[in-house]
Amino acid sequence: MVQIPNTPTSADVARLAGVSRATVSYVLNNTSAVRISEATRRRVHEAARELGYVPHAAARSLRAGHSRMVLMPAPAIPVGPLYSRFLSELQGALGRLDYTVVQYGSVGLEGDEAARAWAELRPVAVLVPGAGLGPQGVAVLKRSGARAVVTLGPGRVEGAHALLMDHDTVGHCAGAHLYDRGCRRIGVVMPEESGLEVYARPRLAGVREALRGTDAAVMELPLAYTEEAAAELAARWPESGLDGVFAYNDEYAMLLMRALQDEGVRIPEDVAVIGADDLMLGRLLRPRLSTVHIELPSGRDLAALVDRAVRDPGGEPEVHTVLGASVIRRESS
Repeated sequence: MVQIPNTPTSADVARLAGVSRATVSYVLNNTSAVRISEATRRRVHEAARELGYVPHAAARSLRAGHSRMVLMPAPAIPVGPLYSRFLSELQGALGRLDYTVVQYGSVGLEGDEAARAWAELRPVAVLVPGAGLGPQGVAVLKRSGARAVVTLGPGRVEGAHALLMDHDTVGHCAGAHLYDRGCRRIGVVMPEESGLEVYARPRLAGVREALRGTDAAVMELPLAYTEEAAAELAARWPESGLDGVFAYNDEYAMLLMRALQDEGVRIPEDVAVIGADDLMLGRLLRPRLSTVHIELPSGRDLAALVDRAVRDPGGEPEVHTVLGASVIRRESS
């Protein structure tokens, strides 16, 4: 028979630290309403570590009337280093506000159906990247106890706070830069991976808007993220007559640049290339890659928005337009 060791309790922590159970609760739940000395806080934390004690999340939620879980559905699309850094900063900021961040993989579930799966976990807040969630899904989440639903995408959803990601501006910057560089036949890479069209289409629209009323022409360039697909596109390049290309982002730009160079196409003499995201690797290429530097919303600011919404669930949804963009010109253009 397997002997299950006794689970340490808050009473054990209180005895070891020489304080009351109430003090243990105040310290481990970061309660600010009660003044507790730093020495006492230190003794409680040391006792909890020594005993291996962790607070019971369910009991804690019952006392507070809600959980401290912030649910972040895992993106259904490939995410690069830029977005990964943003997520890391956001998780750190939420952690400092005493929230627990949980990433949820909902493969095969979309929109309001996914919202019902998220609701089963009873999060206090949900941060939804991309598009797809509708008003009905927001209502399901709120009925389950979510005090804040925040979307990060191209448009608003009724009942949710919104961070509007203005990808049109990214394309506009790239298109204007290539036109100023002297390009008049400009290709725009359109990734073929599922899910990326929600970002690629606005970027293409931004390029078209930047060139509206000029003598420049725009051509869509569907491209899968493989060396074979890039080689096939590069082999057809001379017949396209393109003298500039916005490659959606730095990763696609690097893929295409290598294939073009293998075909003997000179960069930037024959074709100017610009990406987006300002990845470090783009600075190590030869020629160095021009790019659109993207400013994502501050993880600290988004965490503060979540906290405000949790504290005031009946407040008017906030809407903020984010995603600043600026061109960094390097040798590839």
